[in-house]
Amino acid sequence: MSISKTCNSIFQQVIDDYHLQDFVQARKTNPYSNSKLFEKMIYDKCWIDTIQWHLEDIIRKPDISPKEALQIKRKIDSSNQHRTDFVEELDDYFFKNFSNSSPSNDAILNTETPAWAIDRLSILALKIYHMNEEANRISASHDHRQKCAVKLDTLISQRINLSKAIDQLLENISKGSVIISTYKQMKMYNDESLNPELYSKDD
Repeated sequence: MSISKTCNSIFQQVIDDYHLQDFVQARKTNPYSNSKLFEKMIYDKCWIDTIQWHLEDIIRKPDISPKEALQIKRKIDSSNQHRTDFVEELDDYFFKNFSNSSPSNDAILNTETPAWAIDRLSILALKIYHMNEEANRISASHDHRQKCAVKLDTLISQRINLSKAIDQLLENISKGSVIISTYKQMKMYNDESLNPELYSKDD
């Protein structure tokens, strides 16, 4: 099975598992905890995305209290950092996996790492799941459902294309026609030593 097929299968499994409980404090039980490292990482990564998706929905409630909104914003900030950490850990996995590959003299660079492309694939899985819900929501108008059905078709096409691109990227890295490279996020706002709003309090 290709990497993209493995990812898409696990992403769907995560989203289905979450919606069996369907609340942001849902308990995660990773079925791959004692299995291969890659599958475990993919499951954990999509679980973070799924929880954050629903936190992003909640924080947009028009009647949310400022106190609750701040608490959720803090959770989203923490989730974003965990998401970045997981993606970079996944990139480390790919670097190790392709450590024996030798780029050819005319090998090119890619603008995106394999793991960040897989990150986009995870978000696409969530978009497809929830757009499908809207396209079939009985309480919505016929016009709403039709518009969402068109959007759903577009998202599915995007997933097909992105899946193919990920597999091609990994194949080209293995063949040496693409140089595997990393683009560390170096997020500063969560770091007390780098965010002046956090470290200035000690000055």
